[in-house]
Amino acid sequence: MKILVTGSAGFIGYHVAQALLQDGHEVVGFDNFNDYYSAELKRDRHRMLEEQPSYTGIEADLADLQVVESCFSEHTFDRICHLAAQAGVRYSLDHPFVYQKANLEAFLNILEACRHAGGPRLVYASSSSVYGGNTKLPFSENDSVDAPISLYAATKKADELMAHCYSHLYGFQTIGLRFFMVYGPWGRPDMAIWLFTQAMLAGRSIKVFNHGHMERDFTYIDDIVAGVKASLFADGLAQYEVINLGNHRPEKLMDMINVIAGAVGVEPQMEMLPMQPGDVPATYADTALARQKLGFEPTTPIAVGIPKFIDWYREYHRA
Repeated sequence: MKILVTGSAGFIGYHVAQALLQDGHEVVGFDNFNDYYSAELKRDRHRMLEEQPSYTGIEADLADLQVVESCFSEHTFDRICHLAAQAGVRYSLDHPFVYQKANLEAFLNILEACRHAGGPRLVYASSSSVYGGNTKLPFSENDSVDAPISLYAATKKADELMAHCYSHLYGFQTIGLRFFMVYGPWGRPDMAIWLFTQAMLAGRSIKVFNHGHMERDFTYIDDIVAGVKASLFADGLAQYEVINLGNHRPEKLMDMINVIAGAVGVEPQMEMLPMQPGDVPATYADTALARQKLGFEPTTPIAVGIPKFIDWYREYHRA
């Protein structure tokens, strides 16, 4: 198949594009290489994709409708995998208009392009952040998500609503994936596992929010890629779907810190801080729907996944 992967120089997008290429598909990657975190890291990912003969890269902004329309007129896509977004809960507190452009305008452009292209299946990234301040665990797709506590979460909820409208009005299939705390090689420098690893290796203290009383459903990238691929190709999916992709295994923040400390061989120095605005104390994915519809069975605990990330981190920075 010919598949568009937006955010192809991003963490999840890069891994999905690589997996699709290895499976023999033709991939068109779309990314604007913004500077929210290191553009050099994004360029390094992109260079690896460009080594594949079946990959075509486009450097442009999805919020530019003319560019999106040009891409869809030049290529006929069998599937759309929309993973581009402005990430980060805390960043959204001070940079709201970036989220309006990247997460709302850009997604609307993708929906419009799919509509006029005859409606190829659209798989897009939502987020566990949509569950907001929900206290019932685990988080289920049937839970109310009407009380987001960050603008980032609100934009992801809005994406799900827009997708529902387009599926209903124009009859094409949209599959939203609520990702839970994805980590692994080539990961994002703004996320805790990277930040803690970097600080510990440099002999610096780490910032531990909510005084360490946090739990996260850390999900290894290979498991996420398997779920994304199943969403792109599985039979029997409804016209409109929203599905959790998580490890179904919440881990205590202090346990995660201890795994990193053990892998790098240091005693962590911790600066205990209060909860940050927009943050939540726990995430925990109910993955029954993903198992039923996608055959999704994550297999990687943090005791395995974190050392793999640290091995990659050391090798990447040596290079």
